[in-house]
Amino acid sequence: MNAPAETRKFEAEVAQVLHLVTHSLYSHKEIFLRELISNASDACDKLRFESIAKPELMAGDGELHIDVSWDPDARTVSIRDNGVGMDRDEVVANIGTIASSGTKRFLEAMSGQQKADARLIGQFGVGFYSAFVVADKVTVLTRRAGAPAGEGVKWESDGKGEYSLEQVELAERGTTVILHLKADEDEFLKRWQLRSLITKYSDHVAFPIRMPVEKDGKPTDEFETVNAASALWTKPKSEIGDADYQSFYKSLGHDFNDALAWTHNRVEGSQSFTTLLYIPSQPPFDLMMGGRDERKGLKLYIKRVFIMDAAEELLPNYLRFVRGVVDADDLPLNVSREILQQNRQLDRIKSACVKRVLDLIEKLAKDEPEKFATFYKAFGNTLKEGISEDANNRERIAKLLRFASTKGEGGAQTVSFDDYIGRMPVGQDTIWFITADSYAAAIGSPQLEAFKAKGTEVLLMSDRIDEWMLGSLSEYGGKKLQNVAKGELPLDEADKKKQEESAKEAEPLVKKLKALLGDRVGDVRVSARLTDSPSCLALSDYEMAPHLARLLREAGHDMPDNKPTLEINPQHALLKRVEAETDEAKAKDLATLLLEQAEIAAGAQLPDPSAFVQRMNRVLLG
Repeated sequence: MNAPAETRKFEAEVAQVLHLVTHSLYSHKEIFLRELISNASDACDKLRFESIAKPELMAGDGELHIDVSWDPDARTVSIRDNGVGMDRDEVVANIGTIASSGTKRFLEAMSGQQKADARLIGQFGVGFYSAFVVADKVTVLTRRAGAPAGEGVKWESDGKGEYSLEQVELAERGTTVILHLKADEDEFLKRWQLRSLITKYSDHVAFPIRMPVEKDGKPTDEFETVNAASALWTKPKSEIGDADYQSFYKSLGHDFNDALAWTHNRVEGSQSFTTLLYIPSQPPFDLMMGGRDERKGLKLYIKRVFIMDAAEELLPNYLRFVRGVVDADDLPLNVSREILQQNRQLDRIKSACVKRVLDLIEKLAKDEPEKFATFYKAFGNTLKEGISEDANNRERIAKLLRFASTKGEGGAQTVSFDDYIGRMPVGQDTIWFITADSYAAAIGSPQLEAFKAKGTEVLLMSDRIDEWMLGSLSEYGGKKLQNVAKGELPLDEADKKKQEESAKEAEPLVKKLKALLGDRVGDVRVSARLTDSPSCLALSDYEMAPHLARLLREAGHDMPDNKPTLEINPQHALLKRVEAETDEAKAKDLATLLLEQAEIAAGAQLPDPSAFVQRMNRVLLG
């Protein structure tokens, strides 16, 4: 007995998506066809995989295909596939609700723009809803492979908050999406327009995309294949042009932009497989908006049979921006997610994928500096995660990193470790760097003064990940990496003697400052770092930089309350003033300000900003 038709409301987030899609997308309306064909291709892929264990699912129609048809009189465009189909529960789960938190980020991204961009569709897995860009009503007819004809499902909605569900009789498995076009969308009722969009976006879908043959200006019952219908990655590279690679990438990555670079390789031997890997020209939105939790991974095929859309095990987290396909010849066809996590053959494929991607990035760095600069701006911080995550390739990754420098071009991140080592004077065995939360804070740090005075180059690291990354990178090329703000500076005999004399002479001042500052500091000492500024903070070798500790604390992490070490320049006029001040209250204000300005310069958070302002006012007023 058929279940009665029912009307349901969309989940709240789906309703928001539909509102934005139908009211805010003005450009690239044709995206709907790419997304619906992509969904149809996925359905065919899934059926081919399921039919390995259950051949009977293909009964009656063994040739998988996608049909795109149009009806000028009814003003409809239909996309039909004979793939896996859906049952009633799957229809509700896949169309009526969205469980992914990615939808929230989609909504934020769309709402945050003056003119919403259709490029966001598909990259968040909400491609089906692009149908409502051109249609004022969408009908879905679907039947799960293996289910009886009486268990078909009809889903219908005008995209305004509700949808209807009805059990219907469907003779064939698969899914048909019928778009009832809006009044001003006549362009999509023309065969040439639909075919040109298929060629543009979906030519390399690995299933035949068929269209009715037109006669006397009207579609007939005869179909012809209008796409290449071949797996691009299986072709010899000599037969594939750049335009073919780019077209396939756009279909694969749901991207309007060209890929920045790609690598296509066939490995033969005891284990044979093909990889086609792309580096996007800009970060995918899922990467920019918290993509560590919602990566796409690579498409995994085994002997051209689709296995998994997001095989995360094939690439490490730090390469999650890579898009592409892996097609293996000799993996077990019953491979599952659990087996993926333990399969040695897949470990070898993963190693090969990592090598190919790093080879490609190295080639960009060497031969195409402009493209490499584009890559590094988009993905440099993501790549830095590999320093901690991939010990086997740490040296290769470090070689690709770029930073600003005291001898570089402003804040541009163009200086490599190799560049730095190449400029090191004889006798220097340390790569000096400083971390800060901005380039301005790094270049203006008082800890650099002694290095600038001596002409010693310092790398300026101002990305949030840098301090964390450097916990796993203590040397490069046999040279020790050292933060200029940490530990004690190595001094030659002349400087050491001068430092000792200065420290001895300043003993009364140091003692006075310790008494005035009390438990606000762990220690006070004469600095070898300062030449112009009155004070700075010094850190122990294993102490976290104040700017990073502040960020982690703001993010809700419990951080140890370390007492800072204050370094002073006894020759500075402010220190002379503290030394000469006989009024204890005024001396304490001056001493505290010396500490607080050092904390501000280091990116630390002042414990009491209001007290700092009042103290500053008292000193200014004399």
